[in-house]
Amino acid sequence: MNKEFRTLFFISVMLLFGGIIHNSLFIIQKADAATNISSGALEHWAWNDVLGWIDFYFDDVRVTSAKIKGYASSSVGYISFDCGSSPNGNVCNPPTLSWKVINDGSGNLSGFAWNDAIGWISFDCHDLDPACASFNYQVTIGADGKFNGWAWNDVVGWISFNCNNSDIGNTCGVSDYKVKTSWTTVAATGTLISSIFDTDVSGDVAFNSIMWQGNQPAGTSVKFQFASATTTAGFPAPIGPNGTSLSTDTYDTTGPGYPVALKRLYHNNHRYFRYKIILQSDVAQTVSPRVDDVIINWSP
Repeated sequence: MNKEFRTLFFISVMLLFGGIIHNSLFIIQKADAATNISSGALEHWAWNDVLGWIDFYFDDVRVTSAKIKGYASSSVGYISFDCGSSPNGNVCNPPTLSWKVINDGSGNLSGFAWNDAIGWISFDCHDLDPACASFNYQVTIGADGKFNGWAWNDVVGWISFNCNNSDIGNTCGVSDYKVKTSWTTVAATGTLISSIFDTDVSGDVAFNSIMWQGNQPAGTSVKFQFASATTTAGFPAPIGPNGTSLSTDTYDTTGPGYPVALKRLYHNNHRYFRYKIILQSDVAQTVSPRVDDVIINWSP
């Protein structure tokens, strides 16, 4: 007869961004540094044929999952990416004066920057023409943190963010420039390894499945690794279905309330167990899953 062993796991586990929640099991905090643009000699420059070099490693230029903050330096003065963090501070006065360069959380930029000499700089043709009939352009940020593509200004024309913009070919042999940020479209990951639990069955058991209860927003994931043994001495590290503790070897779940079968080859005739939870946020690092309860099914 199957028995269900419910672990005493009542403290919520989740990835936390920003402030501290008391009694949480672990916290990932994101520091708000002055800039997250690379200081590398060739990794903070954009180019325009009229203006020349535009320096992004200046003052407080910072890429977030929602927008670009601060302002860059150019031969015609500062280029501001957000009215809330302009050279003159917060100058936003909606609806007559309000601008920003928007990040959709996946590195696709849109909206406008501003310069007093040349005016608006467009980062996405869809903001001016939904069909992009005249010019099809957009500035993006890749998974490696590098800017790609072109912005447009009516006075000085195209602004390039990478010498390897594919639409005109690779010009890095002439000048190897790019804008690079430490912000990337990579999900944040947090882990927790449980205590060792005792089934209290001296003849040992077979572990059948693992299931969790909680909340899983779209774009996030909850994964597990599992360990079991006949004694608590020298207890092994949690492993996945392929029998390794590699980060790629995990029991992937489809959501709360859905059991996942454990590989009984590694978990048969054992008395003790523990598990490892791997929580992953969405790529924008704005939401994360929450695990309230973990349920292990086992048979004597």
